[in-house]
Amino acid sequence: MAAAPLPAPEGPLVVGVDSSTQSTTVLVVDAATGQVMARGRAPHAVVGGGPGEDGRESDPEQWWQALCEALDRCGPRVREASAVSVAGQQHGLVTLGADGRPVRPALLWNDVRSAPQRDRLVAELGGPAAWAERIGSVPAPAFTATKWAWLRENEPEAARATAAVRLPHDYLTERLTGQGVTDRGDASGTGWWASAVEAYDDRVLEHIGLSPALLPRVLRHGEAAGTVRRLPGLALPAGALVATGTGDNMAAALGLGLRPAQPVLSLGTSGTVYAVATRRPTDATGVVAGFADAREAWLPLACTLNCTLAVDRIAGLLGRDREAVEPGGTAVLLPYLDGERTPHLPVAAGLLYGLRHGTTPGQVLQAAYDGATRTLLGALDRVLGADADPAVPLLLIGGGARGTAWRETVRRLSGRPVVVPDAGEPVALGAAAQAAGLLLGEDPAAVARRWGTADGPVHEAVERDEEALARIGAVLAEAEGLLRHG
Repeated sequence: MAAAPLPAPEGPLVVGVDSSTQSTTVLVVDAATGQVMARGRAPHAVVGGGPGEDGRESDPEQWWQALCEALDRCGPRVREASAVSVAGQQHGLVTLGADGRPVRPALLWNDVRSAPQRDRLVAELGGPAAWAERIGSVPAPAFTATKWAWLRENEPEAARATAAVRLPHDYLTERLTGQGVTDRGDASGTGWWASAVEAYDDRVLEHIGLSPALLPRVLRHGEAAGTVRRLPGLALPAGALVATGTGDNMAAALGLGLRPAQPVLSLGTSGTVYAVATRRPTDATGVVAGFADAREAWLPLACTLNCTLAVDRIAGLLGRDREAVEPGGTAVLLPYLDGERTPHLPVAAGLLYGLRHGTTPGQVLQAAYDGATRTLLGALDRVLGADADPAVPLLLIGGGARGTAWRETVRRLSGRPVVVPDAGEPVALGAAAQAAGLLLGEDPAAVARRWGTADGPVHEAVERDEEALARIGAVLAEAEGLLRHG
């Protein structure tokens, strides 16, 4: 049977790319309506992350190959695209030699080998308050600056051979255009871009031994990175506009068309909470990263390491389906299976407290959901600060957002109405909105709102479970010393 003909688009076509940790997703989108005309996906590998391994690396060449493969899987529509934008995983360290090829595999955001270098950097350059005021964030081991410091200390030959330093989305944009550029959103997660002056920070760069000549030029919102080059194996048409691109969290904010103080909770392997802000964030506690967004505002964000993967692991240990939760009981479970970033407990292990004869496996599983969700909601309070309004719906995205147990736990512990957007893949949609904004001369967030990307069923607020929140808080306070020492 012949395939049904593709519907005619109402406007020009744009391409949005999400180059994530383990795969690349491509959407071909009608710029007028937001209709996804074609999609493609291709995997790439991560090396490391096994038991006792802190390192996680990927070959950037795989990202390029995955991009080309995902574009091919979109079919003929991709050859009609007028503009493209690439969003990529934040913080990764890509080192290129004089020939433009990777010197070594990229160090990914969740490679935490640079924790000692991070501690020294924070201490040697004035402490947390000074970092927050100048850079906007107290760097975590995820940040690119700490990874460069680790590389210079542990692989000095690779550092000396490096002629250019890029972030993952920069690398792909440069492959498309031949131009070494980045955007303020992704640059704000490096640790060497100062939000106070919106420029690279000479003091940090000098301290870590990185020449600013090795870094990409930071483009402003609405600038083009260039045009697509004619390259073998690339399905995109030569001459198509290429937007600046951005980091994955910034792209998701664009893809949801966020307005200031609209909270987002993303449930993935890690959990993140963020909101667009009009005031520059400076949190000296380090809980909130003071990122810039992909436009001209800010994106305060907090991240937890233990989210869906940790809860799924608890379900597996109990021999239960992830949705097989039961209410009641007194158990508290802090699922810090990989240490924790928020709160800062890097060597913590999971903790289970409050078992009784009558405790059921389903109640223990619910306690795992509660423990992970309480951590995220506490971080969200810090993200929103004075802008917190419990009546504003919470946008729930990520793989866990489709799960009933996650949604209902968030409702019960937040006391907020919850919206689960019907449109999936907000990162790729945000990149597509950025490409459409460049092409049409519009605000990309307004483009996404016109597309209705955040529309979905509203799950009304329920009374907040103060008893459960207090129980978890009490256990966390009592056990902090134990958790801090593993």
